[in-house]
Amino acid sequence: MSVLDAPVTSAAPAPVTNLTPVFVRLKLTLLRNGLRQSSGRKAAFIASLVVSLLLAAGQVLALVLLRGNEHAGTVVVLLTGVVALGWAVLPLFFPSGDDTLDPTRLVMLPLRPEPLIRALLVSSMVGIGPLFTLCLVVGSVLALAHGAAGVVFAVLAVPLTMLLCVALSRAVATANVRLLNSRKGRDLAVLSGLVIAVGIQFVNFGAQRLGQAGGLSALDPAASVVRWLPGASAVASVDAASDGSYAVAVAQLLITVGALVALMWMWQRSLVKLMTAPDGSTLTAAEPARKEKESGRRGLSALLPEGRTGTVMQRSLRYVARDPKTKAAWVTALAVGAIVPLLNAVQGTGSVYFACFAAGMLGMQMYNQFGQDTSAFWMVALTISSPRDAYVELRARALVLLLLTLPFTLLVCGVTAAMIGDWRSLPGALGLSFALLGSMLATGAVASALFPYSIPQEGAFKNVVPGQGGLAWISILGGMLAAALLSAPVIVPTIWMHVTDHHDALWLMVPGGLVYATLIGWAGLRIAAGRTANRLPEILAAVSKG
Repeated sequence: MSVLDAPVTSAAPAPVTNLTPVFVRLKLTLLRNGLRQSSGRKAAFIASLVVSLLLAAGQVLALVLLRGNEHAGTVVVLLTGVVALGWAVLPLFFPSGDDTLDPTRLVMLPLRPEPLIRALLVSSMVGIGPLFTLCLVVGSVLALAHGAAGVVFAVLAVPLTMLLCVALSRAVATANVRLLNSRKGRDLAVLSGLVIAVGIQFVNFGAQRLGQAGGLSALDPAASVVRWLPGASAVASVDAASDGSYAVAVAQLLITVGALVALMWMWQRSLVKLMTAPDGSTLTAAEPARKEKESGRRGLSALLPEGRTGTVMQRSLRYVARDPKTKAAWVTALAVGAIVPLLNAVQGTGSVYFACFAAGMLGMQMYNQFGQDTSAFWMVALTISSPRDAYVELRARALVLLLLTLPFTLLVCGVTAAMIGDWRSLPGALGLSFALLGSMLATGAVASALFPYSIPQEGAFKNVVPGQGGLAWISILGGMLAAALLSAPVIVPTIWMHVTDHHDALWLMVPGGLVYATLIGWAGLRIAAGRTANRLPEILAAVSKG
């Protein structure tokens, strides 16, 4: 019988592989290989693990000690809600923290959505973050569970809360993965520093208000709302079951179940769309660029001076608008510089002189001027052949800082004085702000020439390349101390006028501060110009390491 006459038999179906253990092993392998890259990364991971475990152990102990307290349910529900919120927003701010958050890496593999999301969900439980969250959730149910019904609901609440947090994180990351991989997404990740800085100020303000309100009972209205939200409703069901409110407990548990099902469905739809729909982010931007080029000098650029000064100012302003790390530094300085004096004014514990904090935060932007150029500084270095060229370059950069800082300082000082009602001290605060700003311009320019360092482009919180941390500390801290000393000629007479009750003469500090700031800033730029022209090779080598 020939081969052609042989009976046709169907091929045996390929064995179906369970993706979940494969993805768990993949996650562990990625973690292990990442730790093998360098001893520093391994040390950082071990330190993070130890600190996280210590914090988790402390939280669990505190929650267990809270057991039986009348406000235990309030604290636990709010804590769980905050943890769930953190799982929702952290992927937006730390997209590079976990390589497996990007499902586009799997787009070429023949994987179906249902097994894929199950595997991703389970593998996402591996890591320091899930371990820390598990400890908090276990401690939360231990603080609330009483009786057999409470224990039963606690056993159900722990895995449901963990699954909800992870599914929420994955759904948000998948829905925004193309944004997070774009320049706008990198801007968002870098601006997480602003959220943290501003958040700390509001947490401090809330804690002080809580102390004035008479304790944890002030949180009961907020907890009564949060306990019906999916992130905290499963843990709240343990409290309700322990109190005998079984119908409420079942309803709160079902809210979590329903939210988990909805998140899984949304996650699957986003995953299918992401892995099958074309990406329009690669469409050419030539037409908008051509229109911008043809538009010429319009808007703010038309108001800038001609020549090198205007060119440098326009370049620096574009750094502020487009470079993620420069933008983050400016926005953080603006936000924190306004929040500190204004929040203190709201609490009634502030002073008009707290407004000088705004000038200090913005003056820090003058330090390491050449580091923000990174390796592109070589193009700037080619145009500097004399101290005069360096002076014009530094002066233009300082003018950009003044262009943004002076109106903001005037605004913060005026609003702070209006909120406190202390108009007599406003001239002194303005004079000190001007003197501090001028001193920081001078010391920042000199520090940029003497202690330049590179700013790496990757990583939201990597502001100094390895090996240059000492230069950064010397540049910023040393420069700020020198600026404080240089501001003494304005600080001393201002204090003397307050001590001797010569408040009517404080208006002299406004022109005095302006004149002194102008002179000290000009002197600092002159000194820095000579140092910059003589040290161009060293500066170029230092800022190009990133």
